[in-house]
Amino acid sequence: MENSGSLTFIIGQLGQFFQYTAFANLTIGNILMILIGVCFIYLAIVREYEPMVLVPIGFGILIGNIAFHPGIQIGIFENGSALNYLYMGVLRGIYPSLIFLGIGAMTDFSALISNPKLIMIGIATQLGIFSAYVIAVQFGFTPAEAGAIGIIGGADGPTAIFLSSKLAPDLIGAIVISAYAYMALIPVLQPLFMKLLTTSKERVIRMKPLRTVSQREKILFPIAGLLLTCLLVPASLPLIGMLFFGNILKESTVTKRLAETAKGALIDIVTILIGLTVGASAQAATFLTVKTFGIFALGAVSIVIATIGGVLFVKIMNLFLKEGNKINPLIGNAGVAAIPGSAKISQVIGLKYDKTNHLLMHAVGPNSAGLIGSAIAAGILLSFLY
Repeated sequence: MENSGSLTFIIGQLGQFFQYTAFANLTIGNILMILIGVCFIYLAIVREYEPMVLVPIGFGILIGNIAFHPGIQIGIFENGSALNYLYMGVLRGIYPSLIFLGIGAMTDFSALISNPKLIMIGIATQLGIFSAYVIAVQFGFTPAEAGAIGIIGGADGPTAIFLSSKLAPDLIGAIVISAYAYMALIPVLQPLFMKLLTTSKERVIRMKPLRTVSQREKILFPIAGLLLTCLLVPASLPLIGMLFFGNILKESTVTKRLAETAKGALIDIVTILIGLTVGASAQAATFLTVKTFGIFALGAVSIVIATIGGVLFVKIMNLFLKEGNKINPLIGNAGVAAIPGSAKISQVIGLKYDKTNHLLMHAVGPNSAGLIGSAIAAGILLSFLY
């Protein structure tokens, strides 16, 4: 009888242990999300699509979909858990601001300063953001949700995090993963429309070499940029302020150690935390919804419209520019702020038609302008919809 009682106790303990394993709580949705996470890791490692972002996000998805018994404070949405504290940097917009600090410290705005007309291309590509906003409202999303979805058109992950954390925190996982996924898929989405919208003659336009920009101009640019943009749209201050702060750390030459930290260790640490926590927030119960599929579809539409808007705007500009001053419309796509991905695409496509026509340095201008433009667009949407 004693042995029987001991056996019953052991079986009971094993049964209780099983209830706390992931196998007892796993759903078909969790399995599907784990497969999606593995797919992200595959694309990052094998295809080399934005590996610095997709590896942390993919692994985060795996972590977020290990099903567990609720109440033991380990999940990302459970108050007091370690993951929950790390996720606060996403929900409070801390990580995006720090990412912008690092981007500012590594960005050279010389191309933009040398040819200020390129700023207009960055502005034109914001058409994708506001078009997606209008379409999302028509499809039944609330104005706040539509604003957060629209920002995917900027192909700028940190800005997507910043705005969605304010306007649509319940959709932040789907919006941010969509933004980063399309950043990785820029080489797939943009070239077709760049070729369709340009003629063989336009693709080989040679642009004037960029003039040399003085150190004084480089120092004055972040100061003037901050004042001009944030006095007009104060809601963009957390992003634009940190971007230009990082840039003056770089250009002043007297804070080299701070600039190196911002663009090195700091941005790497924050990128890890963003990817891991956003990925972990993409749990099957909240991620696998009709809204998520709608967000991904609208994200693709917004990127395409932004690309079309940038290329067509350059063609319109060329109607008013003299020969020798014309802009190659293949850099129009670079207004989409997937730094430096979209600028590299301009270079790759341009070299296919003229192996001696290097467009990269010219494309960096609208690329930088697109980053600033998407942050300003986020500030505008936040001002009206928060």
